[in-house]
Amino acid sequence: MEKLRNEELNRKTLEEFRRAGKNPVLVVLDNVRSLNNIGSVFRTCDAFLLEGIYLCGITATPPHREISKTALGATESVHWQYFENTLEAIHLLRSQGYRIYALEQTRHACQLHNFKISQNEKYVLIFGHEINGVNQEVVNACDGVIEIPQHGTKHSLNIAVSAGIVLWEFFRFYQKLT
Repeated sequence: MEKLRNEELNRKTLEEFRRAGKNPVLVVLDNVRSLNNIGSVFRTCDAFLLEGIYLCGITATPPHREISKTALGATESVHWQYFENTLEAIHLLRSQGYRIYALEQTRHACQLHNFKISQNEKYVLIFGHEINGVNQEVVNACDGVIEIPQHGTKHSLNIAVSAGIVLWEFFRFYQKLT
């Protein structure tokens, strides 16, 4: 098997990406401190044609050298907005008709493989601080909580890994519709 060259990958130009139809999913980063994680989530949002990212609280914003190292240009393609307070972002997005879900471990969380995505809904997926997770006030403001099942000795995944897993599931769902 021969690897494809970059010019064979049929990647969208920046303008083509901006014009492309997006999957109705927005990511909210609630006080994410790692610049590498922020950049990785930008890149994942680009790969899966998501509507954008809302950066909240202590989450750093572009332009930033450390974000750029992992985003590899996705900060230019993916729409982003900053909010000092995550609850502000949630209230705005809810008023725009989004269903809001935190990625967290809570009582009564829905396991990712049991979560039913609806083609008639728009979604916000909230990922939280690397140690403390999604702020409890933010969890309380959500329509629900999704949990990634884990069966090893660790109780958490890196935020960039979590985002990759969850956003892939949403992307797969929307690809089946096209």
